[in-house]
Amino acid sequence: MSTVVNGHSGPSNGTAAAGGDEYTNHASPSMSAGVPVANGYTQPASLYQIHNEDIVNHLYQSGFQTGNYADTLLHVRTTVYRLHALILSRSPYLAHLMSTSPQSGNQHVIYVNLDHEPEVTDEGFHHALAYLYSAAALGNIRPDNARGVLAAACLLGRMDELCNYAYEICRQSISLDTLPSWLEFVEAMPIPSDGSSTPVVDHQQHSRTAVYGPYAQRLREDIFNFLVVTLPNLVNYGGQATPTTPVPEGASQPGDAGRETLLQVFARVPFDLFKAAIESPTFQLGSVHSRFKFAKDAIELRKQGIARGTSAEETVVLAFGGNTNSSGGVLVTRKTRRRQLWKVNS
Repeated sequence: MSTVVNGHSGPSNGTAAAGGDEYTNHASPSMSAGVPVANGYTQPASLYQIHNEDIVNHLYQSGFQTGNYADTLLHVRTTVYRLHALILSRSPYLAHLMSTSPQSGNQHVIYVNLDHEPEVTDEGFHHALAYLYSAAALGNIRPDNARGVLAAACLLGRMDELCNYAYEICRQSISLDTLPSWLEFVEAMPIPSDGSSTPVVDHQQHSRTAVYGPYAQRLREDIFNFLVVTLPNLVNYGGQATPTTPVPEGASQPGDAGRETLLQVFARVPFDLFKAAIESPTFQLGSVHSRFKFAKDAIELRKQGIARGTSAEETVVLAFGGNTNSSGGVLVTRKTRRRQLWKVNS
């Protein structure tokens, strides 16, 4: 099998595999762009700042991009990187691999096994490695690869700045268009427990998101906030219906388009997130009865889709004591259907 070396197909670094991705730095942010400003005037970079920038640029271009003077071969999936032990030792994960892997002469040969880390993409791992050499790698992080970068940075360790940078891009990328992908991400997370019962954990799913550490829960909270706060405003839920424009009974209401969009979204939301959203005081859909009716309609749609064929039955109830001016009083439950018993006549 042919391999990609350092993510490039240049003659000094081997040939890219057929159909393989190439990762090149198209937009390297200049370190000199952040020269200090005093009293409103831009100050020229000092001699030592210029010198440090030259060193980092050399490490990135000659060391990472072309793999010159490498003393370490790093194998990951179908890619081989020619890199440098001194730089890689910045990562506790890679430092451990180097200390426990056999050394051939003066060269380290290490293998990174990502078979159980599907969230760590090849592209994300490439940019995290690049960041060990230079912050120029930040110029290649985009909404479509930020989650893979975040997973790789968390795996390699001691990359808090890169993790925060990639996480922020992930957070900002949550939208109506990207929501299906983010809901799949939430569904792969272990179901949180309220302490009253032991959660059932799918270890295969748990390992998929465990690599993110605390960022997994932060992203879940961001997705939840998008569902209950941002999305109703985004689709203008009920925004066109006013008391001065009564709608005849049975006629289509002006605000139905936003409600229908919201229903279609909540028909695909994982149950634990669906329950938390419907019961949340921040999920403002008008009166308690309006939210109750919305939940009932959403559950009917869920029976045709996400809940179809499951052994559980979802229901919503209007709790006693709820008043029409409060956001409380709506409870969602899920019960396992009892299996029908058949009587066998002798």
